[in-house]
Amino acid sequence: MPSSAESRDDAVTPDVRRPAALAAFERWNRRMHFYVGLYLLFYIWLFSLTGLLLNHPGWARHAADRRSETRSEAQVALRPGTAPWEQARQVLEQLRLTGEIDWPATSPEGHLDFNISRPGDAAQVRVDLASQRASVVRFENTPFATFRLFHTFNGSRYNAPGTTRDWALTTVWALGMDAFALGLLLMVGGSYYMWYRLKRTHALGVVALCAGLVLCLLFLVGLT
Repeated sequence: MPSSAESRDDAVTPDVRRPAALAAFERWNRRMHFYVGLYLLFYIWLFSLTGLLLNHPGWARHAADRRSETRSEAQVALRPGTAPWEQARQVLEQLRLTGEIDWPATSPEGHLDFNISRPGDAAQVRVDLASQRASVVRFENTPFATFRLFHTFNGSRYNAPGTTRDWALTTVWALGMDAFALGLLLMVGGSYYMWYRLKRTHALGVVALCAGLVLCLLFLVGLT
């Protein structure tokens, strides 16, 4: 019968024989799961809850869950010779509005027309350049509607690829979403590796992996 010391030596032999690069990768993979998981935690909660509300709108639907609309007019002062984008910024500063600017497809001659939006509210701004008077139609979302919009808001329009984000907070939000997506890919890839290394039998894992693949392909083919 081998001694307890020999048993301990046999237990650590597989780790000792592993290549140094592989051992270093596995240490990095474990740490990555800890710290990336901490970064992703609140994003996962946010997108899980907003996704549930999008899939089940009746959960948060009530009589007050409607956009409120207000109309107003104000005199603005525009510096002559400035570009439309800069003029829009001047108007927003004077009207104390913030958000992502969205330009309509067409604008009447002698007018500066644009929309501005963020999850909490949106506004249609129409400026008569001759009189320098702005007409504003503002829409305010309820808390539940605002919360749902966090799932889809990214500050750009998919049908206008040439547009760029012009609100600093939207740019930071988009960068955070990029980091969230890359972090999930790292976490999932690292999890596959740990599953393969730690499990002696992989039959159940293969079944789960194939089931997810088949279901995803069904959606990709069926929904398109």
